[in-house]
Amino acid sequence: METKGLRDFLEIPYDELEAMNLRVKEQRLRRESPEKVRDERLKYLTDEKRIKAVTVCFTDLEGRLHMLDYDKKFLLKSADNLTFDGSSIRGFSAQAESDLRLNIDWSAFYWLPADIFGPGKVLVFSEVLERDGTPYHSDMRGLLKRVTEQMFQKDGTVFHAAPEIEGFLFKGRDAERHYHETGKFEFISTGGYYHSLPGDMLRKFIDTAAEAQRAMGFQNEKDHPEVSPSQFEINFSYSEALIAADQIQLYKLLCRQVAAQMDLTASFLPKPVTGVNGNGMHMNLSLSKGGRNLFYDKNGQDGLSQMGWETIDRILNNANDICLVLNSSVNAYRRLDPHYEAPNQIKASPNNRGAMVRIPFGNERSARIEVRSVAPDANPYLVLFTLLRTAQEGPVPQEDAETKRSRTRFLPDNILDAVRLFKGSQFVAQILGENVQSKFAELKLASAERCPKQLGSRVKIAEIQFHHEVTNQHLWSLF
Repeated sequence: METKGLRDFLEIPYDELEAMNLRVKEQRLRRESPEKVRDERLKYLTDEKRIKAVTVCFTDLEGRLHMLDYDKKFLLKSADNLTFDGSSIRGFSAQAESDLRLNIDWSAFYWLPADIFGPGKVLVFSEVLERDGTPYHSDMRGLLKRVTEQMFQKDGTVFHAAPEIEGFLFKGRDAERHYHETGKFEFISTGGYYHSLPGDMLRKFIDTAAEAQRAMGFQNEKDHPEVSPSQFEINFSYSEALIAADQIQLYKLLCRQVAAQMDLTASFLPKPVTGVNGNGMHMNLSLSKGGRNLFYDKNGQDGLSQMGWETIDRILNNANDICLVLNSSVNAYRRLDPHYEAPNQIKASPNNRGAMVRIPFGNERSARIEVRSVAPDANPYLVLFTLLRTAQEGPVPQEDAETKRSRTRFLPDNILDAVRLFKGSQFVAQILGENVQSKFAELKLASAERCPKQLGSRVKIAEIQFHHEVTNQHLWSLF
């Protein structure tokens, strides 16, 4: 006689998962009523008995993704009153004003591959609120959501983004956390660009991670080993900025989880190993209205419209002020090394990969600008919010724009200079507010002061140990 298992938790085949997640994504793109979406999700959770928990995610000011698993029955009763201790999150509230609230964004709802996340769970993103229900000033996801919604409501303009996120695959689990013990990272492949046999560990990892993100509605485009040993890139389609930022967080989470299951580490440190190319997060950007790409002009210079070139001019003109947002760790400034295709030149070019901004060849659908000097450990919500506001409101060059585009200037080569420029910027204070500006600068300075001032040619233990994305709260406290 067959015995039934003690647990009957939700496990959905990958092809069904993809269809379900794409339907939710389409609801987001159609901007269906939040009330309608909320009621639909709550009804689903009530009716689906095989779900045990809902993973609610939020992102702190530095870009770390935080996850809380709520029992489904509890969540259904308390969804409008979820609180957490903000003083436990570095860079959030002070101890005296620690209680913060989570406001679930039911449109950003994902069914999960059970073999990666475990059966019986779904995931949803949330914004962070003050106790009185007003938006919390350090919640960059909420800020990006509000500004893009206001832009659409005003005249139908939509902000699109497509990230290209590189990472390294290293031997052993938690290789970053153990770096202070080992002092090194070990490659699992030395094949190189595009080269990896179908059965080797790097290819198996890429295949598994790509399948999982395809099932979560990422709409994959291509995946391949990158230039450096053990380096990978798994590309997915462009989308509206908030969806793209959510997918960046999920991409890194998926890759880390898949790697851990293979007793490996997926690392998004910008430059974990010297002597080889580092990891970037090239950010492709465009604006559209009524389905028309506002960056395209077949008669424009490099196929780009005047609006596209004005966007470039504003980003270049304010590049030093916003560099800390795009490169927010001590380690990120190793990547801005001109010997390794580093995008450290404050200029734009259709083919110079050392330029901060590249203009890829495009048509009416694909015309865009590519901001190359973004590190993969940056807060994606803060990056996209800052680039959008810079594109629209950043001070324009006082000199002739063409001269400024062609003259070679360089981004800061260390975080201390980047902090100083960020902290002294009136434009940054205007778009982020003085509170967030000073708080972010303090956080980055705290990391910098734990590390040697001179980067040198060897990766130092402190720049890994006290890196904001490495799970090392205990080590941070021991300093």
